[in-house]
Amino acid sequence: MSLQDFIYNGQPSRVVFGAGSLRHLEREIDLLGARRALVLSTPEQAAQAQMVADRLGARAAGIFPRAVMHVRIEVVQEARDTARRLGADCAVAIGGGSTTGLGKAIALDSGLAILAIPTTYAGSEMTPIYGITEGALKKTGKDPRVLPRTVIYDPELTLSLPVAMSVTSGMNAIAHAAEGLYAQDSNPVMDLMAEEGIRALAQALPAIRQRSTNIEARGEALYGAWLCGCVLGNVGMALHHKLCHTLGGSFNLPHAEVHTVVLPHAIAFNAEAAPQAMARIRRALGLAAGTSAAAGLFDLARDNGAPVALQDIGMKREDLDRAAEIAVGNPYWNPRPFGSAQRDAIRQLLQEAYEGVRPA
Repeated sequence: MSLQDFIYNGQPSRVVFGAGSLRHLEREIDLLGARRALVLSTPEQAAQAQMVADRLGARAAGIFPRAVMHVRIEVVQEARDTARRLGADCAVAIGGGSTTGLGKAIALDSGLAILAIPTTYAGSEMTPIYGITEGALKKTGKDPRVLPRTVIYDPELTLSLPVAMSVTSGMNAIAHAAEGLYAQDSNPVMDLMAEEGIRALAQALPAIRQRSTNIEARGEALYGAWLCGCVLGNVGMALHHKLCHTLGGSFNLPHAEVHTVVLPHAIAFNAEAAPQAMARIRRALGLAAGTSAAAGLFDLARDNGAPVALQDIGMKREDLDRAAEIAVGNPYWNPRPFGSAQRDAIRQLLQEAYEGVRPA
C-alpha cells in the first residue's frame, strides 16, 4: 500500500492523564505561570467548580458557573467582563464542551491561558476550534489562542456522569474520529488515533452502561475521547459536523444527542465515497461481516439506550426543509458533495434521521 502525501502538525498541549490526577492541579497552574484562575462551569456543575476553587484557595480569582450549550454570545460577553474585573490570568474550565467552549471564547478575546478538566467525552479540549452562537446562527473558527494549554483527564471526575449522557457524549467523540478518517487533510497518524479512539469508546460505553462506576471503563472512555479530540483538532470535519452545527445552532437541539442521531446517516451518505474509512470504522467497532459502518454506529447508540431519532430530541418535522436549506447553503468539503444540487438527498437524510430509521 502506497502512502498518500500528507502534512502533520502536532498541537502544543500538555496532557495529564490518570485516576486522581486532579491532585496535580496546583502544579499545573504554576507551570502555566498563572496566579489568579477564574473557574468556569455550567450551573449544573457549580459544585465541582466550587470544589476546584476551594482546592486552589488564594489562586482562585472566582467562579463563573453560567456556561451554556452552544456558547451564546451574551454569556461570553458576561464571562469576559468577569475575567477582566477579577484580574484573572487563566481560566480553569471543568465540565464538558459547553464549559470548554466558554473558556475558548474568553481566550479568543484576551489570550487568557486555559486549563481544561473534561468531565465528559466531548473532546473540544484538544482543539483550536471555537464556536459562538449569535442570534440563531453558530459561527465556528480556528485560532491557536483558544487551544487549552493543559488538560487534566481524571476518570474519577466522570463517575457521576449519568449513563445516558455518557453514551451520547461518547458517540459525539466517535463522530470526530469517524469524519477524521475521510478528511481532506487526513494523515496516517490521525488515522491511527481515530481508529483506536473509536475502538476504545465502543468497548467502554457498554461497560459503563452495565456499571456506571466502572473506573476502568471510565478511563478507557476518557482515553478514547482524548484520541478523538486530537483528530478533531488536527484535521477538517465534513457533512456530519455541518449538519450538527445547523441543527444545534439554528434549532437549539442538544449537542451530543444531535451528533448521536445524525452520525449513522452522515456515514451512510458518505459510505461509497470513502470505502477505506468505512473499513476502519467497521474494524474499530468489531462488526460482523455484512454489517455496514453506518448500521454499526446506529446499533451502538440504540443498544446502549441513546436516542436515534431527531423527533425524540426536540426537532420539529416542519423545520426539516429549512435545516436542509441551511446545510447546503454553505457546505464544507465532503467526500461526496452536498451543495445545492444535493438538496433533496440531504433532505432525505434528515427525514430518516428524524424518524430514526436504521441505515441499510
